[in-house]
Amino acid sequence: MMELAMQLLTLTFLLPLAGTLILALSRGRLGEGSSAFVGVLSVGLAALVTAIVAIGFVNGGGQAASLTLWTWIQVGDFAPTIGLALDALSLTMLGVITGVGFLIHLFAAWYMQGDTGITRFFAYMNLFVFSMVLLVLGDNLLLLFLGWEGVGLCSYLLIGYYYERSANGAAAIKAFIVTRIGDVFLAIGLFLMFSQFGTLDIQTMLAMAPTVWAEGEGMAQLAALLILGGALGKSAQLPLHTWLADAMAGPTPVSALIHAATMVTAGVYLIARLHGVFELAPDVLYLVGVIGALTLLMAGFAALAQTDIKRILAYSTMSQIGYMFLALGVGAFDAAIFHLMTHAFFKALLFLSAGAVIVSCHHEQDIRQLGGLWRRLPLPYAGFLMGGAALAALPLVTAGFYSKDEILWHALAANKGDLLVVGLLGAFLTSLYTLRLILGTFHGEMKSDNARTAEPGTGLRHGVPLVVLAILSTFLGAWLEPSLVAVLPVSPGEAVATGHTALELVASAVALAGLGFGAWLFLVKGKWLASHVARGPGAMLWHLWHQAWGFDRVFDRLLVQPFRHLVHWLRGDLIDALFNLVAAIVRLLSAGVTRVQTGRLRTYSTSMVFGATVVMLVLVGGYLL
Repeated sequence: MMELAMQLLTLTFLLPLAGTLILALSRGRLGEGSSAFVGVLSVGLAALVTAIVAIGFVNGGGQAASLTLWTWIQVGDFAPTIGLALDALSLTMLGVITGVGFLIHLFAAWYMQGDTGITRFFAYMNLFVFSMVLLVLGDNLLLLFLGWEGVGLCSYLLIGYYYERSANGAAAIKAFIVTRIGDVFLAIGLFLMFSQFGTLDIQTMLAMAPTVWAEGEGMAQLAALLILGGALGKSAQLPLHTWLADAMAGPTPVSALIHAATMVTAGVYLIARLHGVFELAPDVLYLVGVIGALTLLMAGFAALAQTDIKRILAYSTMSQIGYMFLALGVGAFDAAIFHLMTHAFFKALLFLSAGAVIVSCHHEQDIRQLGGLWRRLPLPYAGFLMGGAALAALPLVTAGFYSKDEILWHALAANKGDLLVVGLLGAFLTSLYTLRLILGTFHGEMKSDNARTAEPGTGLRHGVPLVVLAILSTFLGAWLEPSLVAVLPVSPGEAVATGHTALELVASAVALAGLGFGAWLFLVKGKWLASHVARGPGAMLWHLWHQAWGFDRVFDRLLVQPFRHLVHWLRGDLIDALFNLVAAIVRLLSAGVTRVQTGRLRTYSTSMVFGATVVMLVLVGGYLL
């Protein structure tokens, strides 16, 4: 059974690739329905194959296995392969990519109906799934890096899908450049590790790392820092986070697939996969947790002051990935992956529900112009309630409660009280901005003509993804918690049980307190709108949060504008100018020499006599002296 599963494993990325090729080579000859059918079917079959592989993996005892397809490059001793590695970690990621990805593709078939570029859209989406599967199944870092760059390319293509608007193109370029900054660090890290280990095979490196590096050794710290640099860019963590909010320019299913459920969690997967390197660099590992904690707070406050429904969810995504980084920082690699999985469920649900609202309200995204939609859009409203409850980690009944509780508990068990406090504060903020989002979108009076004409979406393509994701966002989704003991190390303090129940009660109380305070602030005081807050004493603070703490402005002043001035200064190309100067000097000398070639015999004779006289005077003067 296990052998069959490994043979089928190749189909998980070949099927989406086949879908991409069919759509790309059709050259627009496929209609809207056919394009959607090819795009959805290819990912749906990949999800089905993943389920079969999972059954074979479980029946095979959960033992890791690998499959080498062929040698990619052969240069001396450097011979990376196109090889696939299957273990509990890669299978968990594979299930999220193909399972949640299929539901998002199915919803996109409804969301994108009537779009003239639907063939191009599904070609890009299928290419993304192919690249992401390659990333998580690759058994060596070079193949992983190929998938890593592939998802970056697809992110650029999909963010700028509506390229007719210059702002969308700018958002795509911003995402591409910022994530490439992180990718440069990751590429340097790969070179460093190859120089140290002589291989890029992941399992071989993890086995060799403790024998090559001592704990805390400088080279281990440097390698971990470089890997972290790549993870920060892809997962939108401080300071390489500024691209994610602008990435909401793409279609909403893109936000659900790439910028909530899969690509932005690639950095979490990378650190968990290379946990052996980070365990040898404890200072860098703690830095991972600190960055996650800071991003958690920064994005949480920013989400409180946004008015665009998708930007609120974007900052929420940054914040929740901050929880995952916090878990990684305390050595709770399994808890980070658990929250990654549950987050994919409820955040995809929230984005798809937001997409239903946006389409039904004629692409109105400002929550100040919405309101009162709960009767007209009952299914998206239910999706927001279930997804929001999981996001706020309502106790016992939601998947988010169990995964977030694991992170907080491991922070306490690892004696990282500072990170624990930040995690609790983040839970309070999460409840606050989640309630604000739901109240502003679905309750109160409808404030625009767009909202009054809203009509609920119908059909299986619209309903099935929302219902399935809503079920997975409940405690039923937490039952899918993967057992990663065979792949990832046991978290610090995992055997300690004292205080766990007390912490659960505290975390639950914090989440409920956030909802209670939000109800008082938004319902009793009625100050959930930007205009209300902007006129109050906290106007400056609100604007600071609305601008996401001003990082874009700071980066523009410190990096973008100086670079533009440098480019303006160098636009004449100084290197070319230097060579042109040499040529100008040669031309000048040539012009001077040609002036003596007059063709007049008298002038030549005079010059010869004058020159001979000068030579004689010099010789005589030298003799006399």
